[in-house]
Amino acid sequence: MAVNIAVVRETSSNERRVALTPEVAKKLKGKGASVLLQSGAGQPASFPDAAYKDAEAVADAAATLARADVLFKVQPPTLEEIAQLREGSVVVSLLQPHLAPERTRALRDRRITAFAMELLPRTTRAQAMDVLSSQAGVAGYKAVLIAAEASPKFFPMLTTAAGTIRPSKVLIVGAGVAGLQAIATARRLGAQVEGFDVRPETKEQIESLGAKFLDLGVSAAGSGGYARELTAEEREQQQKALAEHLKGIDVVVTTAAVPGRKAPRIISAAMVEGMKPGAVIVDIAAETGGNVEGSQAGQSVTTANGVTLIGPVNLAASAPIHASEMYARNLFNFIELSLKDGALNLDWNDELIAKTCLTHAGEIKHEPTRQLVDGA
Repeated sequence: MAVNIAVVRETSSNERRVALTPEVAKKLKGKGASVLLQSGAGQPASFPDAAYKDAEAVADAAATLARADVLFKVQPPTLEEIAQLREGSVVVSLLQPHLAPERTRALRDRRITAFAMELLPRTTRAQAMDVLSSQAGVAGYKAVLIAAEASPKFFPMLTTAAGTIRPSKVLIVGAGVAGLQAIATARRLGAQVEGFDVRPETKEQIESLGAKFLDLGVSAAGSGGYARELTAEEREQQQKALAEHLKGIDVVVTTAAVPGRKAPRIISAAMVEGMKPGAVIVDIAAETGGNVEGSQAGQSVTTANGVTLIGPVNLAASAPIHASEMYARNLFNFIELSLKDGALNLDWNDELIAKTCLTHAGEIKHEPTRQLVDGA
């Protein structure tokens, strides 16, 4: 019997993405799966029901969840949605296990096999399934557009009858996927761009995009593609050099983040106070604590010295068509590991499956989350 892969409409505020596109519905059907779609689920992302020719439309979320063998989601399922799923069903989604112990507990108690896509190992083989990277690219692009709109200056150099206008000086902090996309976008807009990251291996990547690598004399190469924590001495040196450099910058976009942990604080209030009036800072990490002291998630504030701090939230949802297309392909590539002739067979010897698993058979498989839930 064919496995039922289901999608319901996202209910989180400001979420316009959908976990299934018509393209991926067709691919799933081609693999022998049955696809169930709550009516209207794709509409916020501009995918009408009529576009899903390979999916069965279901009237409401409850009916969809009741028939689901596998549930695809963007945002984590609510406790109500978890309660409506059959025991033993599978959830593939961003699950943010570090933020909601009660959700993980509910998944465990319902004996649901839950795959948290943010736990996916960052390996070469996993790149086509990496939702963090695909959605971070959207965020980096959008962040620069927000900065350009908010800045009182042009980004490019302009030669006019009234004289030459110098290009804006833009600094991108963090050279992960979001940061590199932000650098590329700011360069396309004509700004004079610098990139900063404490990982020395990012220098070549930053320079390959036509930006200048900002070297503050501190290296913090870590493991797994992430930076290690700086020592007190290194942090002091970095902070002093960065504070001085920021005085001449027009726009800053900060992108430094580590999944499952609070965002590292990079720019202090004192640094912001040293920047010139009219400068703009867009802090992508505002949702997880912020890279910039004083930034607030979902708000734009102006400091006493005239610096604008913007803390956008859920940037990927602001480009829902392309973000959904990439996200849905990521989930398809992940589930394809276990899908054969319409049946789902999980290979626990595959590290991508084993390490992405949050809960299975009434147990929490991710040890840090297990400790968090048991201690909550």
